[in-house]
Amino acid sequence: MQNIRSFVLFTTGIALFTLAALLTASLTVAFAGILGVLAAGRLLSARLKPVPVRAKARKEDMRVWNDGRGTIIDL
Repeated sequence: MQNIRSFVLFTTGIALFTLAALLTASLTVAFAGILGVLAAGRLLSARLKPVPVRAKARKEDMRVWNDGRGTIIDL
């Protein structure tokens, strides 16, 4: 009776250890997959954004004159 009880406890312990290791491995793989998908999405979304163009005022082309009816500022 003692041998059967020891065998059942040993088998149960091995099964629980295996189950815990499998759960840990599957969570690790799932977490790595989620991080990979997020990284790929961030990389692709950065490529799809248009590059901003900086507009600078042309100070040499600005003209100011008075035509007799008021001041005209041509930007």
